[in-house]
Amino acid sequence: MAKGVSRRRARRAATALAAAAAVGATVLTGCGGLADDGSPGGAGHSRRSPSPTSVWDTGPSSVAAVGDSITRGFDACSVLADCPEVSWATGTDDAVRSLAVRLLGPSKAASHSWNHAVSGARMAQLPEQMALAAKERPELVTVMIGANDACRDTVDLMTPVADFRASFETSLRQLRAKAPGAQVYVSSVPDLKRLWSTGRENPLGKEIWKLGICRSMLADADDMSAAAVARRDAVQERVVAYNGVLKDVCATDARCRYDGGAVFDYRFTGEQLSRWDWFHPGLDGQARLAEIAYRTVTAAGPPA
Repeated sequence: MAKGVSRRRARRAATALAAAAAVGATVLTGCGGLADDGSPGGAGHSRRSPSPTSVWDTGPSSVAAVGDSITRGFDACSVLADCPEVSWATGTDDAVRSLAVRLLGPSKAASHSWNHAVSGARMAQLPEQMALAAKERPELVTVMIGANDACRDTVDLMTPVADFRASFETSLRQLRAKAPGAQVYVSSVPDLKRLWSTGRENPLGKEIWKLGICRSMLADADDMSAAAVARRDAVQERVVAYNGVLKDVCATDARCRYDGGAVFDYRFTGEQLSRWDWFHPGLDGQARLAEIAYRTVTAAGPPA
């Protein structure tokens, strides 16, 4: 009895081994053999996972804007006043052709774009703005903020880089909580030192600066002492650091696209600056910002 059982067990084991070998041969053939037409890979090749595709939509159908005075069109139409109709992001002025107009057309832009930016806002206020924008369920949110974090009465009052980062991260979380599929276009902070260098050529602009606009950079505009140069350099370094934060944090979100420093690198001239303060973008400057944004949003991939 024991000997018969042993033989039967041996036969079953042999059969199982043969079956396993056949299955193994089939798997190996499927993964690396030849298909019926002689091409490498066979059936396994045809089932290979497709290449990852981008989640970025180059044709969003609604736009919400958050940020500061630049997005509100401050000083673009009249002195010391907002002019949102010329905003690079959501404005309706034909001379600007805002990002919303370029993406949606004039009629749809009027009903499917919202401007939640606030003049004077710093990064610490962005989470609140982002929460408001998220309620609109926009397909695209534009972000341009950071200049006021550097534009303080003194260098010591500039927003610390760590705080700037924390507020931006919080802002994106606010958006994702209510509008997880929204895309985000992030503009770099403009080169404030270049704006000082350009604007100081205009006597009227310098008189307006004395009212207190961006004192950390613009105060005593013609002072070229070592202390004044060091002050402006400190502001410049902080802006560069802010842009590094915007780039790094945006890179962690598949639906966020940074402009690659395009706004910071843009060489604004007197033609693009406000004729009242020679610091904020004027009508032409707003149009240039809209061009940069449209180019970045509709590109096949993010800037290098």
